Amino acid sequence: MGKFFVKQKDIVVPGEELAEGMDILPSVWTYREGDKIIARRVGLVDIKGRTIKLIPLSGKYIPKKNDVIICKVTDISFNGWRVDTNSAYPAMLSIREATSDYIAKGTDLTQYLNIGEYIVAKVINVTSQKLVDISMKGPGLHKLRGGRIIRVSPHKVPRIIGKQGSMVSMLKRETKCQIVVGQNGLVWIKGEPDKELLVEKAIRKIEKESHTTGLTESIKSFLEKGL
Repeated sequence: MGKFFVKQKDIVVPGEELAEGMDILPSVWTYREGDKIIARRVGLVDIKGRTIKLIPLSGKYIPKKNDVIICKVTDISFNGWRVDTNSAYPAMLSIREATSDYIAKGTDLTQYLNIGEYIVAKVINVTSQKLVDISMKGPGLHKLRGGRIIRVSPHKVPRIIGKQGSMVSMLKRETKCQIVVGQNGLVWIKGEPDKELLVEKAIRKIEKESHTTGLTESIKSFLEKGL
């Protein structure tokens, strides 16, 4: 019978032995060496049954199909827009994926999206050369107006969202702010200025304390105290 050398939510470093035994399965950011399972990088231990994986604590976002992300328009071409995805890989938003309107050749595309504007979009294709295509067609995909954008570690996004959206739902409920969390580590917040700032501070606290237990209660108490 295999055994674990680490506990749930332990922080480990590359090369650290996590478990022993062929009945324990390595998953994301871990590998098997003989009958031992070893960490590939710094991360937070996540054990599900007899499977062990690591949740990275740092690192750049890598676009994946079906991710919902927040992007900044950086360039306009004759057939669409180039956007910054907060990664090493920019993306293209074609005219047909941006709107259902008929757009005649030569139309000024800035009336739809201009350089410097932010959008919520979905990754619809990533080629082997990391060419990325996105779409604004679908529920919740749109141009962002007003509010503030903050950047967080993409690896902390699941903690900011919470199980079944519990954490971000609480942030919205307690502050009456609109909040969109992109899987690429950009977060849009819109509400009363003092509430926007409160949400930002709460998210920074989640980032810093993401590995701790009782985080939801801690954030709720923080929000109730206010600025």
